[in-house]
Amino acid sequence: MRTPFARSLALLFIAACVLPSCGTATPNRATSNQPASPRTRARVEPTYRHVVAADHELASKAGLEMLERGGNAVDAAVAASFTLSVVRPYSCGIGGGGFMMIHLAKHPRIKGLPRTIALDYRERAASWATPDAFTKGTLKDDPLASTEGAHAVAIPGTVAGLLAALETYGTLPREVVLAPAIRAAEEGFAIDADHARVINGKNVKGFFERHPEHKNRFAEFRRIYDNGQTTRVGDILKQPEHAKALRLIAKDGAAAFYSGPITDAIRATLKADGADVPASDFASYTPKELTPLATTFRGRRVLTFPLPSSGGIVLSQVLGMIESRASDFDRFDYASADSLHFLTEALSHSFADRSRHLADPDFVPVPVLALTSAVNIRDLASRIDMSRTQPAESYGSRLPSAGAQELRDAGTSHLSAVDSFGNAVACTETINLEFGSMLVVKGYGFVLNNQMDDFTTRPGKPNAFGLRQDDRNLPAPGKQPLSSMSPTIVLAADRDDAPVELVVGASGGPRIITGTLQVLLDSVLYDIPASRAVAQPRIHHQWMPRTLTVEPDLAGAPDTGGTVAQSLTKRGHEIKIGSSECVVQAVRRSPRERTRFEAGSDPRKGGKPAGQ
Repeated sequence: MRTPFARSLALLFIAACVLPSCGTATPNRATSNQPASPRTRARVEPTYRHVVAADHELASKAGLEMLERGGNAVDAAVAASFTLSVVRPYSCGIGGGGFMMIHLAKHPRIKGLPRTIALDYRERAASWATPDAFTKGTLKDDPLASTEGAHAVAIPGTVAGLLAALETYGTLPREVVLAPAIRAAEEGFAIDADHARVINGKNVKGFFERHPEHKNRFAEFRRIYDNGQTTRVGDILKQPEHAKALRLIAKDGAAAFYSGPITDAIRATLKADGADVPASDFASYTPKELTPLATTFRGRRVLTFPLPSSGGIVLSQVLGMIESRASDFDRFDYASADSLHFLTEALSHSFADRSRHLADPDFVPVPVLALTSAVNIRDLASRIDMSRTQPAESYGSRLPSAGAQELRDAGTSHLSAVDSFGNAVACTETINLEFGSMLVVKGYGFVLNNQMDDFTTRPGKPNAFGLRQDDRNLPAPGKQPLSSMSPTIVLAADRDDAPVELVVGASGGPRIITGTLQVLLDSVLYDIPASRAVAQPRIHHQWMPRTLTVEPDLAGAPDTGGTVAQSLTKRGHEIKIGSSECVVQAVRRSPRERTRFEAGSDPRKGGKPAGQ
């Protein structure tokens, strides 16, 4: 594969090929403000026998601590996740929910391996959440009801999911696995640049400037996370009340959260803000084990998350469209207008399907088999016109429409982990928007989610992101809103016993899907190492609105007749140059040391992997 700017460096490349290492050269983004070429020489990528890549170094180290104790990838992921609850409280936590993809190759107690499990512990609507809950009574006139405060909160699933994973598939005791998170909460940690950005930005300080009347309402949140002063990098944040909650969970397990003192405190916090949630809503919460959505791509098995994740279906469709037109796609230069146009058009088809057809399958029939069938995917691929974009209504599968819906989640975190036994975990968790509902559980110091805004709370009106959603996504007791979280594991061949090749996932609303996809393609098609793949400039398109976001380094790269952005504009794309607003963590088996792994934590959020 050639790149436009690689051709301009042809003489340098020829000279480099004299060296024996030319055949294993990999990109080095630091040498250029353009996308890294797969042929650009680079430093040797660090490799590990086991590793965790999270979006905070302390979480990665918590996972590594478990691996060094002889634990497996599940132990590592659970330790990292509980620690993220402390060090990334605006992204995820025990007041939220998530998805975990577990690939087990070896386990001292479990037979019938290898096996892959999709564990769903996404939040569920409380019993008060009827379809018209936000369009009648006092909530009707409260524009913040679905994003701030008690009525924004769905029943959290993180504690139930993490402990179910640990007890069923982990190997270490609960108190050992929670110890790093408890330490971080009690002893404190230094706030990093991303944390300071969130506190000082429009969603925290900006919110209280716009709504000073809510300062007393969210006094507990402000006491712990925002004292009214500018938060600075290096400030130490201690959370002794959060540590108290974690200690109870370590001692009593999920019962502490769902039928014990933490339950009582959550219910009291919600009731004080106007939502009376019965204890049975918590006691009845259980995570679900699902069958992963599997597809084949370039001879590999791609295992991604099924509904209520929309990401798995979108990934399966787009990968299938690339395979269907491989003879075309493989001729495109890396990161060229041709390749990005094809990818954007494929995403437009899949996001149109996402909007029209996808929802919680326990409440709404979803034609998954029809959407992911080879016949349908070939039809979608055949309708991609390489010369131009098409009218919005022309995208998507030729199936009866169920109406349009778009859903996003922003306060999210992803981690990837592998161990030396061949096991792997891809785990994505969320509290929805940054700092969720801004309600902090009194006495226990953790933030509750605002996942209710992912439902269609006000039919015909936009949600917090200006997106209109379909009635198929109306809330109902026990229902889960559609998610973009897309934890994905790629096996090196299309068989169950093939080794893990890639563990990947992201945070960033619908950008989760496009970011995960692009890192997967960079790894599988272009042999770009993990640390560089997660740092590459990216695009994002979600069908509606008709805007293609292109990161600056990519937009300005040379292309036939001008820049990439200019070439895409000529084909009808509405270009927005800006951040992809997506953060990806990936672990990839080294193609040169097959018993070791590369790891990358996206520099956009300042994370760092930890491994040995």
